[in-house]
Amino acid sequence: MLVSQILKSKGDGVFTAPPSMTVAEATEILSAKRIGVLIITGPDDSVVGILSERDIVRALGERGSECMSEKVEALMTADPFTAIPSDKGEQILAKMTEGRFRHMPVVQEGKLIGIVTLGDVVKARLDELAMENASMQGMIMGH
Repeated sequence: MLVSQILKSKGDGVFTAPPSMTVAEATEILSAKRIGVLIITGPDDSVVGILSERDIVRALGERGSECMSEKVEALMTADPFTAIPSDKGEQILAKMTEGRFRHMPVVQEGKLIGIVTLGDVVKARLDELAMENASMQGMIMGH
C-alpha cells in the first residue's frame, strides 16, 4: 500500500505549529486535540521539525518546568524523516521501526500534506492481509 492510499483512508488532521511557539502553548494544543505530536512548519509550509509528548516529558525531567517557557524549536527534532505519497507503507514502516519513532510527516513538493503514524501503516497492512486472505479462501473454495 502506498502512503497516498493510507492518507486517503484516514482523512486530514495534521496539526502544526511555528518554531517560535512556546512549549506551554504547544502542550495546550496537544492536550486539547488529544494528539501525540505537532509538526513544526516554516512560513512556506515546509517541515522544519516535529515535537512529541516524549520530547516535552524528557525536557521536564531534565530541566524542570522552566522548559515550558522555551520555544518549541529548542525541544523539537529538527529535520525529521519525511515520506512522500509514492512511498510504500513497508518502506516507511521499516524507517519508523529502525528510528524508533511513530509519526512521519508526508510532504509533496517540499510542503506538508499530511502525517502517517505507525498505527496507520500497521492497520493498512492488516487490511491488505485480510483482503489477500479472503481472496485466497475464495480461490480455494472455487468462488
